[in-house]
Amino acid sequence: MASAAVVEHTFNVGATNISQLCTESVIYTANEQLPGPTIEANEGDTVVVHVVNESPYSLSVHWHGIFQLLNGWADGAYLITDCSIQPSGNFTYQFNITGQEGTLWWHAHSSLLRATIYGALIIKPRNGTAGYPFTAPYGEIPIVFGEWWNKNVNDVEIDGHLTGLGPAISDALTINGMPGDHTSCKGAGVYEVEVASNKTYLLRIVNAALNVELFFKVAHHNFTVVAVDACYTGPYTTDVIAIAPGQTVDALMTTLAPPRWYYMAATVFDSNTASIPFNNGTATGIIKYEGAPNETIASMPSMPAHNDVVTANNFYWSLTGLARSDDPAVPTTVNHSMIVEFGLDQEPCAPDQTKCKEYALVAFMNGYSFQPPKKVSLLNALFDDLTDVYSEDFPMSPPSVPTIRKATSVKKVMYNDVVEVVLQSKKYKTKVGTENHPIHLHGYNFFVLAQGLGRYDPTERSTFNLVNPQVRNTVAVPGGGWAVIRFTANNPGMWFMHCHLDAHVPLGLGMVFEVLDGPAPNILPPPPDGYPKCY
Repeated sequence: MASAAVVEHTFNVGATNISQLCTESVIYTANEQLPGPTIEANEGDTVVVHVVNESPYSLSVHWHGIFQLLNGWADGAYLITDCSIQPSGNFTYQFNITGQEGTLWWHAHSSLLRATIYGALIIKPRNGTAGYPFTAPYGEIPIVFGEWWNKNVNDVEIDGHLTGLGPAISDALTINGMPGDHTSCKGAGVYEVEVASNKTYLLRIVNAALNVELFFKVAHHNFTVVAVDACYTGPYTTDVIAIAPGQTVDALMTTLAPPRWYYMAATVFDSNTASIPFNNGTATGIIKYEGAPNETIASMPSMPAHNDVVTANNFYWSLTGLARSDDPAVPTTVNHSMIVEFGLDQEPCAPDQTKCKEYALVAFMNGYSFQPPKKVSLLNALFDDLTDVYSEDFPMSPPSVPTIRKATSVKKVMYNDVVEVVLQSKKYKTKVGTENHPIHLHGYNFFVLAQGLGRYDPTERSTFNLVNPQVRNTVAVPGGGWAVIRFTANNPGMWFMHCHLDAHVPLGLGMVFEVLDGPAPNILPPPPDGYPKCY
């Protein structure tokens, strides 16, 4: 049993020169790495990251999936839990890892900077590989997906606002920062990894892409999924993985194929019912068996069709949790039963959207298009009792008459309340269409009790899995469909629930849970020294 340790990093965020897709670019990264540094820790450790902002942009860093128990100040959700680190400024994020094991990740939580400022966060069991609920793997392989633009991503975001339609599609998908050799650029970087025959490897897969769900395969190899979002699952065997932005998958892969080279490949799963452009490229990497001749031509996997909803839903819906004796049971008494209907609609172009032609997009949850505060974070407002910063009127259900109102509204719950949310994707007959939305909840994991297509019907309660549901922090709600989640609000603070398609957040697709203090010691402490202020 390892004793708790302090894992310390310094992230210098600044400009990096890079040659990608036959283009010389300047991007902003942590420590000149793409992806950024991997943080490895054991359960029970304390992580300390000194972020030094040497970029011209303000930024915050979110530790995606970390509970931040009584430590919301370190969550890094811009204008929800903190304000940005200003250019030439710095801030030290410090947090304990309690009761979590598996693969998570970290990323910038301001504008499109997370396109290049992201990395894996790996949590090992306290007692080493003996703590895995599966046979310890021979090795581990990180697989971090991303998206690449041949332009400054800040310019991409600005242009998306001016058009009112969100950012343009990316120029390439990437695996561990490299697009692979299935692009128009000859000599593009390819991620390669060597493996031994007849060994089992743990693939730690992260979808850090901004706006696309992905299919992932390795030619002539199968996977056994053993965890998602740092929560163990019942073993699930498959030859294809579907993964939405924000999600992680831990999968075992045994190298039983003949000793050759094999492509790993990622392509977009496009669930949108409207005819909207998407990145139809393929990111590739190569698995090389030890002893395979260098002139071997790699085998390419046969990928699902881009619109293969059946394959994607079969993956998402087939997973179950691995209920261990020390895991919390599904709470059966519910204090707040909510229906949160969400989606995108159209509104007239704003005066500052100078490239906007017909309409601009707007997003909503229960008729509210979320607007972050401007002068103080919501967590600061809660702690300092600044009652004029936000309202506590976020509705329990959608409005009877379709309306969209821009507001800074939260849902207030008491400490230890059990919250159940029916996440209902709204289907429109406009050109916006509907699509899968990965809904991420900060500060908590939740039980996914059921999922389905069409309108949720209360009779579906009879199908709820209350025995071994999958546990996640990000659920891919099917386009025009629904998912039911449940969690216990045992972490005081302000916690953002939002779509992890990055383009949808500034459009308003989010809401906030205000969780009040419980009895001592479950009381939110004051902000740490150096806590970033809003300017």
